[in-house]
Amino acid sequence: MNIILFEDLDFRNHLKPLTLTRPIGMLRVGILTIKEKWENRLNLSVSLDTEEYLQTKYPLILKEENVFINSSFLPTPALIDLIKNLKPGQVIASGLEIVAYISDARKSAQELGKAPEIIELEPEDTFSIKHLPDLFLNNGSQIEADFKLITAGRTSQEITDPYTKVYSEENIFLEEGVNIKAAVINAEEGPVYIGKDAVIQEGAVIIGPVSIGPEAKVAYGAKIRQNTTLGPVCRVGGEVGNTIFHAYTNKAHDGFLGNSYIGEWCNLGANTNASNLKNDYSEVKLYDYHTDGMTPTGETFCGTFMGDYSKAGISTMFNTGSVVGVSCNVFGAGFQSKLIRSFTWGGAAEGYEPYRFEKAIEVINATMSRRKIELSEEDLLILSHINEQKITNEV
Repeated sequence: MNIILFEDLDFRNHLKPLTLTRPIGMLRVGILTIKEKWENRLNLSVSLDTEEYLQTKYPLILKEENVFINSSFLPTPALIDLIKNLKPGQVIASGLEIVAYISDARKSAQELGKAPEIIELEPEDTFSIKHLPDLFLNNGSQIEADFKLITAGRTSQEITDPYTKVYSEENIFLEEGVNIKAAVINAEEGPVYIGKDAVIQEGAVIIGPVSIGPEAKVAYGAKIRQNTTLGPVCRVGGEVGNTIFHAYTNKAHDGFLGNSYIGEWCNLGANTNASNLKNDYSEVKLYDYHTDGMTPTGETFCGTFMGDYSKAGISTMFNTGSVVGVSCNVFGAGFQSKLIRSFTWGGAAEGYEPYRFEKAIEVINATMSRRKIELSEEDLLILSHINEQKITNEV
């Protein structure tokens, strides 16, 4: 069985700026990325069918017979059973949306509409990521699902620090090399997963469901609230809740962040705060790349969505429902604009201007060098493409 995660173009646009630098299948929700979820549950390698400018980094592997799965749909036991028993000529659907089918090549929805048999996925078996808020809305349940998957039949490392207080220790799993000092970990309302070589510093409070990725660090005195994910090699302090940090991102100091998603290689300066609730408690509107306008989210709580390689200076304030593109450098007094397009430099008070591409790449390389990593040729081509789109004001 050759598995390919394909993308619905509308959903891909809804999920920008996070999908400007990656396919939908590479988004992290819970402990794992969507691709990792499917690979773990099917015990198979998975490739990605995405936009051409991303395909060099994320190559598509086609064979004579392929199972195409909509990458916006998360694996559930019922969906996995349907896929394992799927036959050529059958299509798994959720309402009007194609979920999975077998083919020798990618087919359009019009072609699939002629399929002799449609298998309808029940609503209770459907978890999908179609809009930005879906990421934090599903994060808690996905931490729990991933926790059961990757800890099944395994034994956690012991918490040996005598000054660390734990609640519901049976819901806490530590990989090898975890270092915890004088922390409070409460897993009564959901599991807490702590990855290999992660560090939990003195005075940190963690309330599950929470995932701390490999080599991540929770800073001393941090308050990590429910439904929060720290991806690999993230450094996070202050108060955080219902938020995903993709990987290699720093928010090491005090400041609040809630109902948000922060991409890869980002940095939030000391005392950066992001509002996730309007003063009048009304529904939050969020910029949508698909409609090119502010769109109602249906949510009262909604924070900031930041693309890869972006940075915020000390004491930056983000408005409720803010979208920050790829490789932005934001700073200055007052609330920032609710939309900051990719490769932008400046702030609301001083004004925004284009971020010179060569300088942006220089800063990215300087950031990555601290982790002894270099910007790959594939990533440079992706960033060049995004910068070219910026000229047309698309990203």
